[in-house]
Amino acid sequence: MHEIVKYGIIGCGMMGQEHIRNIALLDGAEVVAFLEPDPGMARHTRALVPDAVQYGSIAELLAHDPLDALVIASPNFLHVPEMMEIAQRRALPLLIEKPLYTSEDQAAALTAIDYPAPVWVAMEYRYMPPIAALIDKATGATGAPRMLSIREHRFPFLDKVGDWNRFNAFTGGTFVEKCCHFFDLMRLILQSEPVRIMASAGQELNHKDEVYGDRVPDILDSGYVLVDFESGARAMLELCMFAEGGRWQEEIALTGHAGKVEAFVPGPTRFWPEALGPSPTAQLVVSPRHPKGPETLELPVDPRLLEAGDHNGATFYQHQRFREVVLGRAEVEVTLADGARAVEMGLAAQKSAATGEAVHLPPQS
Repeated sequence: MHEIVKYGIIGCGMMGQEHIRNIALLDGAEVVAFLEPDPGMARHTRALVPDAVQYGSIAELLAHDPLDALVIASPNFLHVPEMMEIAQRRALPLLIEKPLYTSEDQAAALTAIDYPAPVWVAMEYRYMPPIAALIDKATGATGAPRMLSIREHRFPFLDKVGDWNRFNAFTGGTFVEKCCHFFDLMRLILQSEPVRIMASAGQELNHKDEVYGDRVPDILDSGYVLVDFESGARAMLELCMFAEGGRWQEEIALTGHAGKVEAFVPGPTRFWPEALGPSPTAQLVVSPRHPKGPETLELPVDPRLLEAGDHNGATFYQHQRFREVVLGRAEVEVTLADGARAVEMGLAAQKSAATGEAVHLPPQS
């Protein structure tokens, strides 16, 4: 393996282009090939990586040489079939965007895939600086964690090619598409497995006046999810996708017997009005019970990273770690099992919201 890791990108829409921009900021990394069927998105991609070769199929892209690693950033419902094809043709180290799958049928197909190379599921929220700092300080600042609250107040779903993100059938539903990040964080922060999920949600405002052919969007835009864990800890998610007017997009509070630690994450810099001055800087607040005295730490991010994507620099930090995996110098941090469990929780939340009943999850083997 040479030190310059050569990437192929499958799916170069909004998120695929964010991956490309962040790979460009890495030392020792280069996008050499890509697959994007939409002409407009392909044109934008060629502007970002003019020396990369565009291919019309996965088979053609996998024949590119040299090629060291792949990124899948295609629409959600394509992730599993694309991974299956790659496994059969040329199983390179793979970073695959969340959600890993979208339905129980795809979950079954996923378990049948024999993928001999490393697979990293792209859970960018783990690597946002304030959330990473909260994870690092979790036990020391709180003692044994007992309560975790995650609130995301943000903008509606953006326009995507073919408007696939307006429908549960293509996304897995909002609690899968948008919120698998947060279910992953719950498991990671609490170091425990979920046993029961209860949700209440609806489509209150967004996309209700849109029609695509004979189809009307059925995607949720707001709701609450409560999760009970094996350890006895509890977590809550509050999601609102018509609340982009605030200072913070994500607010996370972890509380234990000894105190509380909170992370405050601003939304994408490109959405912050220039008239309001510089966009907010992420914060971490540590609040011990004894002696009382909250401490606030600001966590600025390199402006180049903020310009390269919408995840507070997290996509870059994730790629730094993934590159080390490709070079054989580190282990995968977000495994297939992690990605699958987050989707399982999201599907359970979707089911609970639809039925009004709690969903019990089977124990992990």
